[in-house]
Amino acid sequence: MERKKITIRTLLNMKKNGKKIVAVSMHDYPIAVFADMAEIDVALIGDGSVGMTALGYGSTVPVTMDEMLIFCKAVVRGAKYPLIIGDMPFMSYATVEEALRNAGRFMKEAGVDAVKLEGGIEVCDSVKAISDAGIPVVGHIGLTPQSASLSGGYKIQGTKAENAKRILDDAIALEQNGSFAIVIEFATAELAKIISKKLTIPVLGWGSGPYCDGIGLNICDILGLSLGLSPKFAKEFANLHDSILNALNSYKKEIQDQVFPTKTHSIHMDKTEYEKLLKMV
Repeated sequence: MERKKITIRTLLNMKKNGKKIVAVSMHDYPIAVFADMAEIDVALIGDGSVGMTALGYGSTVPVTMDEMLIFCKAVVRGAKYPLIIGDMPFMSYATVEEALRNAGRFMKEAGVDAVKLEGGIEVCDSVKAISDAGIPVVGHIGLTPQSASLSGGYKIQGTKAENAKRILDDAIALEQNGSFAIVIEFATAELAKIISKKLTIPVLGWGSGPYCDGIGLNICDILGLSLGLSPKFAKEFANLHDSILNALNSYKKEIQDQVFPTKTHSIHMDKTEYEKLLKMV
């Protein structure tokens, strides 16, 4: 059977039928190709994946629009099957006008299927404007890394009833203003479950328990390449850290011991041409 591109309707039907949506944060072409082969449903090019994982920044704040577009283009070139979401970086949607312009850049220049922006009620004007312009929008509630410093750092969200109710109100407002899906990050499982049941749109959980409509993780956490930065909620499904380090150590040793490269790994001149060259030099 020919595979079909995942669409917004696909995700809505998956939620309706109780089928879990599988999402991965990624940032490069090779992983996008593998995600395609594995039939991952959602590919998110997150500003955290780009900024902290790929570029080594200490937070998501320094990431620029131009940087995000480069990585989004790479994923779009590699992933033909998943629904692809580009993450709008810090200060790229500070006003409705900026939000519209930059969301348009994600669609026109990078070719993503949708954009994501952090925040609740306070960003609903931008969400509505982007959605009304025909650009699919994903909301992001719970832990919002771009503003984490204002809220006390990277802390679990929804542990207190008042805070949980505010996040629920944010989720409802985002749906009402045009979001077709919502990411909820690092929130209590109980809160994520309530939000998933209240909303008619898919809720994708990053570190928010098992009850969301979909589950997502960063590819480096999945592969064991997080370099010690893996969050508590992540799980390693491979240990490429050791595999890569062992490979590099073996590569180094074989070069130093003059084991690699061999004749097998070398390209040779035609014998006649080689003899001609020797006479010339």
